[in-house]
Amino acid sequence: MADSATEIPSIIEESVKETIKNVTDKPPASIEGVAIAYLSLVVMAILPIFFGSFRSVKYLKEQKESGQAHETMSNKDALMFPLIASCALFGLYVFFQFFSKEYINLLLTGYFFFLGVLALSHLLSPVISLIMPASVPNVPYHIHFTRGERDGRSDIVNYKFTSYDVICLIISLCLGGWYLFKKHWIANNLFGIAFAINGVELLHLNNVVTGCILLCGLFLYDIFWVFGTNVMVTVAKSFEAPIKLVFPQDLLVNGFNASNFAMLGLGDIVVPGIFIALLLRFDKSLKRGSEFYFRATFCAYILGLLATILVMHVFKHAQPALLYLVPACLGTPLALALLRGDINALFNYEDQPAIPEAAAGDSKAKKSE
Repeated sequence: MADSATEIPSIIEESVKETIKNVTDKPPASIEGVAIAYLSLVVMAILPIFFGSFRSVKYLKEQKESGQAHETMSNKDALMFPLIASCALFGLYVFFQFFSKEYINLLLTGYFFFLGVLALSHLLSPVISLIMPASVPNVPYHIHFTRGERDGRSDIVNYKFTSYDVICLIISLCLGGWYLFKKHWIANNLFGIAFAINGVELLHLNNVVTGCILLCGLFLYDIFWVFGTNVMVTVAKSFEAPIKLVFPQDLLVNGFNASNFAMLGLGDIVVPGIFIALLLRFDKSLKRGSEFYFRATFCAYILGLLATILVMHVFKHAQPALLYLVPACLGTPLALALLRGDINALFNYEDQPAIPEAAAGDSKAKKSE
């Protein structure tokens, strides 16, 4: 009788464990595994911001030297961005509700495969140039297709590349094939990091006011779609594309075949990242030989990300990362600029000063002449 009494609780306990496993359908993760997963996400988040910011300085310098005007986000664009993002997010949610997610993800996989190969090739280009031995020549090529003759001739394709670019493309295609057929989390992260670095490098905020409008708008966007509805979480879990960084929490248990993932959306990296990159360019414009505002805000971003992970782990609920990242990334440089007397310089700084309408008209008239 006593044996039966002791067996009943153990049977119930095993039954509860089995039920939990069936409901969650996720392998158990150790405390060490969870810590490694979150630490890895933090590292993968800060590297694109760091390298992308310095690449943005180089990119802007090259654009200015070539005399080309780079595209920047206007205040109107910043105001509209959260609304456009909301429509796109809800549209995806509706699609996942009414159509099979396998077919949707198949279409998206092909689309992001193409973009990922281009992003990875652009990222690998300077690396390949550094590591290739001098015995391998970097042969330039030029593909040029035109339409018409003489004065009426116009370009259809005008693309210059080198043999090193071909090597980058081959490597990127191999990694893309791995992602396409295996959907492995490492391949996903390689594409995701490439997207993030390219985003921080090439997407430019022209001034701090535009950055404040964008971050504040997405601050409200993130809170609404995470806390107000289940739309954001549903789409994030259903969307099989490299728009998020993932790391397995059960890596120590199941190795590289682990399947219980912690995730971080690329928007939580790129959106604060383009603002932090703007601050680095502002630091360079001050010509003080320091990167004070960039480094301070970069550290604030790390603290904000750690706060997001801590709250998410304590409350066991998905958190809008921008709820913590936006106050950290906006409050830190504004407060420091106020204390150091740089607030006017910060708000007056522009990567590409606006051309007065009269001057713009004169320049157009000269070009037409």
